[in-house]
Amino acid sequence: MMDTKLVRDFTKLCSDGYVCGWHERNGGNLSYRMKEEEVEEVRDFFNEDAQWREIGTTVPDLKNEYFMMTGSGKYFRNVELDFEDNVAIIQVNEDGSKYKIVYGLVNGGRPTSELPTHLMNLEVLKQRDPEMRVVYHCHPANTIALTFLLPCDDQIFTREIWEMMTECPIIFPKGIGTVEWMVPGGREIAVKTCEIMKTKDVAVWFHHGMFACGHTFDEAFGLMHAVEKAAEILLKVMSVSDRKLQTITPEGFREIEPAFGIKLDESCLYERKDGRIGKK
Repeated sequence: MMDTKLVRDFTKLCSDGYVCGWHERNGGNLSYRMKEEEVEEVRDFFNEDAQWREIGTTVPDLKNEYFMMTGSGKYFRNVELDFEDNVAIIQVNEDGSKYKIVYGLVNGGRPTSELPTHLMNLEVLKQRDPEMRVVYHCHPANTIALTFLLPCDDQIFTREIWEMMTECPIIFPKGIGTVEWMVPGGREIAVKTCEIMKTKDVAVWFHHGMFACGHTFDEAFGLMHAVEKAAEILLKVMSVSDRKLQTITPEGFREIEPAFGIKLDESCLYERKDGRIGKK
């Protein structure tokens, strides 16, 4: 099991996220929708007789599929030290209402407390693009700090982050979705995030953290890293002034599109009147 590329890649993201400081205590979670060949590679390690448990929602488009994910209450820093204790592989049942743990969490426990959010979003991502397989949630400090300073507005949050580094609109041209604070782990926040993931790759949960997706672990981690670095730059700018003397103009953003073969969310390219940060 530990020699498989999937386990190495999963473990690396957990370790990288911890080193970045995004996973205090047992904060954050990671899930991956496994490919058929990956399942067959490790099936000999499965306990197919495990007990079925309620998911708390229904994900019919994920029926019979397998998922690798971190455990509830587990620490990201410990994944590389004891994979079997901190990570689970689960299978969803025939109608998408239940799951069973077929591998891992050997000392007891259950998958991430945000299991409904992860599975509902993995279902939406599969419908959008069958090769979107990674969902990653963490608590990056600079992005969270911005949620106390910027309005909960997709267009404003996207535009302010885009302006910090030219790479940002290239990496996530569809922008950032924002979710007002609500209790984590429940169906309500899962539904809100699903709406965002129908078209975007990253959601910011106000006063809580960030939620990103990708085709690969590198893609999801890289997206998270880019947003967090841009947030850090923006906070440094805001610590000096509430206005930007110069920045990328709407026309400048549009010039990026043909150069990189992307289409930006035009609603984020509004004209500012006085350069004030966080204002349309």
